[in-house]
Amino acid sequence: MRHIAVAGTGYVGLVTGTCFANLGNKITCIDISEEKIEMLKRGEVPIYEPGLSELIQRNVQAGRLHFTTSYEEALRDAEFVFICVGTPSGVDGEADLRYVRMAAESIARTMDHPLIIVNKSTVPVGTGDWVADIITRTQPKPIDFAVVSCPEFLKEGSAITDFMNSDRVVLGSMNPEAADKVAQLHLPLRAPIIVTDLRTAEMIKYASNAFLATRISFINEIATICEKLGADVREVAAGMGYDKRIGPHFLNAGLGYGGSCFPKDVKALEHMALVQGSHPSLLRAVMDINRDARRWAVITLRKLLGGRLNGKRIGLLGLAFKPNTDDLRESPAMEIGHLLRIEGAIVSGYDPVSMHGAAKLDPELSLAASPYELAQDLDALLICTEWDEFKHLDMTRIHAGMAQPILVDGRNVYDPIQMGRIGFIYRGVGRGQTSSFVEEDAINMITPLRNLVDANGAVST
Repeated sequence: MRHIAVAGTGYVGLVTGTCFANLGNKITCIDISEEKIEMLKRGEVPIYEPGLSELIQRNVQAGRLHFTTSYEEALRDAEFVFICVGTPSGVDGEADLRYVRMAAESIARTMDHPLIIVNKSTVPVGTGDWVADIITRTQPKPIDFAVVSCPEFLKEGSAITDFMNSDRVVLGSMNPEAADKVAQLHLPLRAPIIVTDLRTAEMIKYASNAFLATRISFINEIATICEKLGADVREVAAGMGYDKRIGPHFLNAGLGYGGSCFPKDVKALEHMALVQGSHPSLLRAVMDINRDARRWAVITLRKLLGGRLNGKRIGLLGLAFKPNTDDLRESPAMEIGHLLRIEGAIVSGYDPVSMHGAAKLDPELSLAASPYELAQDLDALLICTEWDEFKHLDMTRIHAGMAQPILVDGRNVYDPIQMGRIGFIYRGVGRGQTSSFVEEDAINMITPLRNLVDANGAVST
């Protein structure tokens, strides 16, 4: 059993601490927020992550997982301290390292025995050296320590599985002995372990996220071309994915990427490149295409609703940036809702788990209790998040409740032909010929189509 302190109880900190506890280690999680720590002590989890609440409860009951606001308590017997705090975007896209600095200073002031300090937060290249300098300057008296970079590669919604079944563990340090000790912690995962220097390890994280974001923007650009040429991007992506050099992952056209990682990490990498005199044209294009994906939804709705959105009732089905999370950071739905309201639309929304957060983030957004309540009297419904439960909705019932049967599928959840048979005026992302019946002349078919649909949702002939 190893004694590990984890600074930060966000997605990365809670998952890292809980999973290490589940591997048999003694973990103490630290957070400066007394509210969060009190919640965790009561058995309440401040974030939604499938399986996390149950895993926390199990390890707390086993005496392996503890929570505190005291660095002194957390570091008392610790051999390792993982820094897992947030690094949000600054004014120019740079990573804001204030929380990393606070954690490093707190560790330095509190430590009374040698420690291995592990940077788990996503931090700019060179931060490991910076953290070492902070600790050296802040220590009341010199105590040996080592800094190891161990970037996280967790996906919200599957973070526990990602940790316990890691593709790889990346470690960076100028101290081989410290890197080896951190590697030992990860041996039970039976994952490939890559050991390199601090700066290379930090760069691996940024390069990985930037590449995945690039794949998403690439397929969205292909979707735009498919739409013009009459091809179906879903079939295109499937055909591409069979090529082993390409693979199928992150090739789902839609409203673009969001969340806490891709947007800020691409911006931060662009910023790092600029200050070093590079010209990150590809990264800029990735961000531009991602912004365009949101605007595609607004432009499409405007076109289908006769050129104006003022007074139109539009529903957003799904508010979180992706399924299986309550995270609204950089959520396409929240941005689109704002853009629609600027043009005078009346916007409402529904999400299975992020309603409370949405109400706090955007008090002007009207929230429905269910997808069916959301659909009532809508002029258009926009699918923003591909929750599994949305794939099994009674779309005939949704159709029956709407004032106008306009369905804009921002995640290509539904089959265009089936939606057409129900009576929807359907528009997907890059669906080409399968969306051909939503051209301007098809808008005039809304009323006749509604009259032709029988009680079973079939179109009469």
